[in-house]
Amino acid sequence: MSAEATNPVTPGPMPGAVSGPVTPTAPRRKARPRIDLRRLGRAALLGPAARDRLPDAISHVVEAHRAHHPDADLEPLRRAYILAESSHRGQMRKSGEPYITHPLAVTLILAELGAETTTLTASLLHDTVEDTDVTLGQVREQFGEEVRYLVDGVTKLEKVDYGAAAEPETFRKMLVATGNDVRVMSIKLADRLHNMRTLGVMRPEKQERIAKVTRDVLIPLAERLGVQALKTELEDLVFAILHPEEYAHTRELIVRNADRADDPLAEVADEVRAVLREAGIAAEVLIRPRHFVSLHRVSRKRGRLRGSDFGRLLVLVNEDADCYGVLGELHTCMTPVVSEFKDFIAVPKFNLYQSLHTAVAREDGQVVEVLIRTHQMHKVAEAGVVALGNPYAPAPDDPADGERVDPTRPGWLSRLLDWQEAAPDPDHFWSTLREDLAQDREITVFRPDGGTLGLPEGATCVDAAYAQYGEDAHACIGARVNGRLATLSTVLRDGDTVQLLMGQDPASEPSREWLEHAHTPAARIAIQRWLAAHPAQAEAQENEARTAETDRPSGDRASRSARGRLPAAPRPATDRATASRSAGLSGTDTPAASGPEQPAIRAAGGDVLTDLPDATVRLARCCTPVPPDEITGFAVRGGAVTVHRVECAAVARMKDGGRAEVGVLWGEATECRVTLVAESFVRPHLLADLTEAMALEGAEIVSATVEPPTQQQVRHTYTVQLPDAAHLPALMRAMRNVAGVYDVSRAQPQTQSS
Repeated sequence: MSAEATNPVTPGPMPGAVSGPVTPTAPRRKARPRIDLRRLGRAALLGPAARDRLPDAISHVVEAHRAHHPDADLEPLRRAYILAESSHRGQMRKSGEPYITHPLAVTLILAELGAETTTLTASLLHDTVEDTDVTLGQVREQFGEEVRYLVDGVTKLEKVDYGAAAEPETFRKMLVATGNDVRVMSIKLADRLHNMRTLGVMRPEKQERIAKVTRDVLIPLAERLGVQALKTELEDLVFAILHPEEYAHTRELIVRNADRADDPLAEVADEVRAVLREAGIAAEVLIRPRHFVSLHRVSRKRGRLRGSDFGRLLVLVNEDADCYGVLGELHTCMTPVVSEFKDFIAVPKFNLYQSLHTAVAREDGQVVEVLIRTHQMHKVAEAGVVALGNPYAPAPDDPADGERVDPTRPGWLSRLLDWQEAAPDPDHFWSTLREDLAQDREITVFRPDGGTLGLPEGATCVDAAYAQYGEDAHACIGARVNGRLATLSTVLRDGDTVQLLMGQDPASEPSREWLEHAHTPAARIAIQRWLAAHPAQAEAQENEARTAETDRPSGDRASRSARGRLPAAPRPATDRATASRSAGLSGTDTPAASGPEQPAIRAAGGDVLTDLPDATVRLARCCTPVPPDEITGFAVRGGAVTVHRVECAAVARMKDGGRAEVGVLWGEATECRVTLVAESFVRPHLLADLTEAMALEGAEIVSATVEPPTQQQVRHTYTVQLPDAAHLPALMRAMRNVAGVYDVSRAQPQTQSS
């Protein structure tokens, strides 16, 4: 993991600058002196120190370590330095410095963040197995299994063995190791930070390549692990390499602002101190300058920068309750900007971050952002998982049983570890990893059984289905979000309750177009694997989609959404006429519209024999009898006979009214008409798919009525002519098999006589 020289324009702070900035009115805190790597290198070349004292070369590491862990056992550090120095002796960095200066600098970064002794020991040794003759067995023998595991986790795979796949496979190996011990990634991030600081002598094209990987992979990982101190400096270093002109402009803005005679941040800080002092709240008020990338983003958002845009106020208190006390005093005594308030204490971010965010307005219109947190929250905000120390140490009354359980493993890491196993090749893993890490916020949704699902922001019900059921989610047909029917393409919000509706067909298949609404790698990979394993079905879906696209009016193609079992947001339908036209039933007798109070379309009679010769036979609209239904008839005005199913409610009423029954029976011919009701979720092209399925079963659609959608659900009523009543069960099965349809039934007898 060699880094290659000193960069003369390093924009970020040195390791000693992890703690926040001081107040402008207080005496400036004495900063830790800049580490002289050349001096450390000369000290390293002098060889190990006497056995009874620590080498001078690691004095800075020891000083920083004892600031966080005053009772730490330093003997492992002494032995690790001696092994690292002797192993790397004679190796030089491209800048001309002894190589030992690199592991020393990486270890100092972690010591400043508060890492415990085991992490620092592994950090000193992190390049020995990769670049020297030291073996993992030797590391285990001298320092134990934990140190060996950490060193192995950050050791690169050889290009000789893996070729072009070495880098993605190294990251895959490192992430799997991080799943068992997050300290692996802490060491990698510190290693990359020092390499980025000393990248200046590399060729420009190599600087750019390393900076892009840092931007796409390492910075998002630092964000997700909450290590803001490393993340912000890495962002600035990448910014300087990939966008040198914007970096130079931002630097010039900072320099000009530093020369200002007035400082609105300092003035508001004094006001805040006075307010809190009068309220009796012990607090430390600091000015926290924005780093380069943050200021660049603000300048692009707001245009001309004002003095208050160059930093934020940081208020540190001792107890959680004091945070809300500070907030109340500020909102009472100053003018709050309510839209800027966020409570990350009650609802922490997925990366452990906790703080209250607010803003106050000055009389001149400038807005000053204020962060309020405890000292412990600030430590975690800066160092993330590093501030947790050793999360694997067993409790005093709970001896270790040998099983490694990571209580800090976040949901995003668990999901990453799950999908990486299914990634078919290194290139796919590498591209998917970058896409996954680009989704930098996590939400939590609840299942009806009280369980939770952690998903990236922007996730849909498709993602929730695969997160909960894995590949069984192929059978998902819909969802309820917060108790209401929703489409599978519905984007979920933090705190939603999601009930997934699963079909019963074990041969269910996902739709290719689900990929358009799948945001998580687990969902995309599962769908892609099914499509690859079933090329015939996948090709049929593609042909169907292509045909539908060709047949669709050009104005409708832009709004194309997922098909298959993926319903999409319904198009507005103000009446049944609009809904019926959207079905694309060209050539069918679709009425203009009938209101809810009007009966279904009148159908002609089937082959029914009656006791009244020459009487016209009409099949009742209310119950649509078909062979072999048991039927009865009643004479109506005009010399006609209306035929009902015997269980129809109208039959009982007409008998009670004294109407005489007419004997009827089915003739030899079995052609019939029947009214069917289909219940479905809303999605584009559903009506076209449904009517196509009916036509394939030989049904002639006489009329169709589609009610306006309610709660993402729609009801269709079809009167169809069948050549044979025996085809009815097959027709109903075919309709149920249409994606999105969850029930098909005969029209229920109405309460009014036809």
